[in-house]
Amino acid sequence: MSKRSCASGTVFRTASGHARGKEVADGVVAVLGVPYAAPPFGVRRFREPQSVPAWDGVRDCTAFGPVAPQSAELPGAPVWRPGDEDVLTVNVWTPEPADGAGLPVFFWIHGGANTMGSSAQPDFDGATLARAGLVVVSCNFRLGFEGYGHVPGFPDNRGLLDQAAALRWVRENIAAFGGDPGNVTVAGHSSGGSAVVCLMAMEQARGLFRRAVAHSVPHVLHSVAVAAAVTGRIAAEAGVAPTAEGLLSVPPEELVAASDKAAARCAADPVTPIHAYAPVIFQPVVDGEVLPTAPLSALARGTARDVDLLVCHAVEEQWFLHTVGAVREVTTEAALAEFAEALRLPAAVVDGYAGLMPDAPVLDRYLALFGDAQFGEYTTRLAEHHARGGGRAHLARFARRREGARPWHTADVPFAFGNLDAAGADFLIGGDPDDHDRALSRRMLGAWADFAATGDPGWPAVTADRTPVKSWARPGDRLAYDDPSGPRALWQEVHYGVLHPRQAPHGTPGA
Repeated sequence: MSKRSCASGTVFRTASGHARGKEVADGVVAVLGVPYAAPPFGVRRFREPQSVPAWDGVRDCTAFGPVAPQSAELPGAPVWRPGDEDVLTVNVWTPEPADGAGLPVFFWIHGGANTMGSSAQPDFDGATLARAGLVVVSCNFRLGFEGYGHVPGFPDNRGLLDQAAALRWVRENIAAFGGDPGNVTVAGHSSGGSAVVCLMAMEQARGLFRRAVAHSVPHVLHSVAVAAAVTGRIAAEAGVAPTAEGLLSVPPEELVAASDKAAARCAADPVTPIHAYAPVIFQPVVDGEVLPTAPLSALARGTARDVDLLVCHAVEEQWFLHTVGAVREVTTEAALAEFAEALRLPAAVVDGYAGLMPDAPVLDRYLALFGDAQFGEYTTRLAEHHARGGGRAHLARFARRREGARPWHTADVPFAFGNLDAAGADFLIGGDPDDHDRALSRRMLGAWADFAATGDPGWPAVTADRTPVKSWARPGDRLAYDDPSGPRALWQEVHYGVLHPRQAPHGTPGA
């Protein structure tokens, strides 16, 4: 490990200069807000990430860097202010091993609908994972229009390109923090999970990681045509032409406001059918270049067969998104039929959920159907397609229940990070943790650590013929050697379409 200790903290040598961290827990040092690329504004705005300028002396890296432009204000996390530009930074938590080198590296990509969030959220603190023997890295990257808006003449998927640049920083620098650059696991949740599987399909990320963990991966991507249509809406809200010249003239804070207005109008006037129910207007773009094809297709073809994959989804994903007002409410049989038609779901699937949930109100059936369509079935198929493509894949399902708490979207993250007491975690997990919760957290964190170290989380891998599934639950977990859940049989005849870069705006957003 290339470091030295002094009275003011521990100093590490990176390729760009020296960075000072701070001890945050027994035996764990955090080095926060280290630039991995130049600020992506001014002449660099909307371009691929550029090399970070070197600095002289010792840079103080004891606080998180600025977050990417956004309007969100999340519990315990920094907010973006106009003028914050140095948003492309990484954070490292290292347990400072006595031998100085060779620990597995766990690289985290936060979620937030590609629009909000940051690596500074309290439930993403890496200290507990570091105490389990990992060097933990997280990063900030461009979000919203800055990261995913289509700008003629500029690359799409700038947020993904930022993440690949941060992974290159890891390859070049992580040995100085005690990590093994040849044993990197990239991980993420929700839109961060989508980023993980996109990186598996991207040439720019080839060879930068050995394993991947993807929780609650959403089944939504955009074609170039859809992304361009979204840009047209946002440009109209900003009062400019949807050209590079027009968009470059709009300050980031005004593009954030225009994007928020465009998203709010999607329920009544959707760009694609799914926007009427979940108005997330920024998604990875299957552009044929940065993202050459949809991840599901790439995995099936064996594009990432050398990368071990661990996927997990919650059994009631959409209940969280409904609670926070992120999805449209459906409460009548007629509206449910309209939803199924919009997503091109066969009537047999809708009728099947009525059979599985005979006494449930329409809203509950809708949320179950929507959650499985967008998250559960798609996440499961990623594992199965990866296995059929020659890769190694493991499947888990977050099924933890207790009074007043559902196994919903994001609830699994504080458990796996070991951060049940973090600010905001009580809302995610349904109250204060008890002894059963803490025991479950230790099991989930241990599975992440074991997978990052060896590729084996502790249960059998998916094969071409069987889909073993680990269900995280309390007081104890369950393991089925073939997926036994009722909904899976209903989805067998449903095709998750392949998206083409020039697909028309009102085509099905497939994967």
